[in-house]
Amino acid sequence: MKRPTIADVAEAAGVSVATVDRVLNARLPVREETSKRVFSAAERVGFHGANIIRQRMLADMPSYNLGVVLRKERHAFYQAFAEELQAAARAVKDRRLQVHVQFAKSGEPGEISELLLGMKGKVQAVGAIGPDHHDVTSAVSTLKSKGIPTFSLLSDFAQGVREAYLGTNNMKVGRTAAWLLSKLSHSPGKLLLLLGGHRFHGHSLRETGFRSYMREYAPEFEVLDALINLETRRLTYELLMDAVSRHDDLVGVYCIGGGMEGAIEALQETNKGEKIGCLVNELTPESRQALLERRITGVFQTPLRELCADLIGTMVHTIEHGMAETPGQRFLPAQLWVPESL
Repeated sequence: MKRPTIADVAEAAGVSVATVDRVLNARLPVREETSKRVFSAAERVGFHGANIIRQRMLADMPSYNLGVVLRKERHAFYQAFAEELQAAARAVKDRRLQVHVQFAKSGEPGEISELLLGMKGKVQAVGAIGPDHHDVTSAVSTLKSKGIPTFSLLSDFAQGVREAYLGTNNMKVGRTAAWLLSKLSHSPGKLLLLLGGHRFHGHSLRETGFRSYMREYAPEFEVLDALINLETRRLTYELLMDAVSRHDDLVGVYCIGGGMEGAIEALQETNKGEKIGCLVNELTPESRQALLERRITGVFQTPLRELCADLIGTMVHTIEHGMAETPGQRFLPAQLWVPESL
């Protein structure tokens, strides 16, 4: 097969050979739009100098470092989150973006605060998942004073100080969970909520939404006092097994935060599992399998691809145009998976 030439690139891009030569060798300035068209054509025809053209383009592009603090490095959800962040950065063709992801080991406020402050001087914007705590707010304030905007992800924190919240509408997710469990239960009974902790604003909103729906539309159900599972598998398992043994009329459980693996394990072991509806968060290999085997009722999934694309775009816009006078929030609709969805 004939090797593509500059003439082939020129024809594919709809420009002259001289223009392609200028882009390839940086002889004279070329409009950014023209350079992009030439690069796209070079990739399309398989021109050997496509990478050189790309490097020439990148050399003239704005370059930004973006920091993100996630949790639980070995968890499938957060691994997918990190991958989607990198993919979203690569998808931006007119900026050179480097995403630096750090994983919190404990998720405690002091650790999150330390990780945030460690970004100072290294990045131009930060996104993070963390608790709503004064130590975290203080760190966000410090970053803001240095011109570094912080974005809260999934669960809001530092309201009034952070630049924006990006994630699902947690109040609506909680109400949706209540609607689903109340409609699928064969008879009224008790419902159990498992929270990761009181410091997660998103968890509190989901609990509030759940209880408000039940009070308004399904008062025949009794929502038990929420239990704290610290988002750990073992504690979630023990709490649910204990609740099953103490409440014969338990008909539903909503694992608001992490630790769903423990709930799946408990429902598999108890002989009452088929009578108990269970909702969890994030579609992972384990929750997917449990859903297929009908050991759980449904899974709320964060639209990571859309969230990451929105975050990266918003970060770049804020860096280039300045922080907003009024911090805001950007909601993405949660996806609900049930057995038949798969």
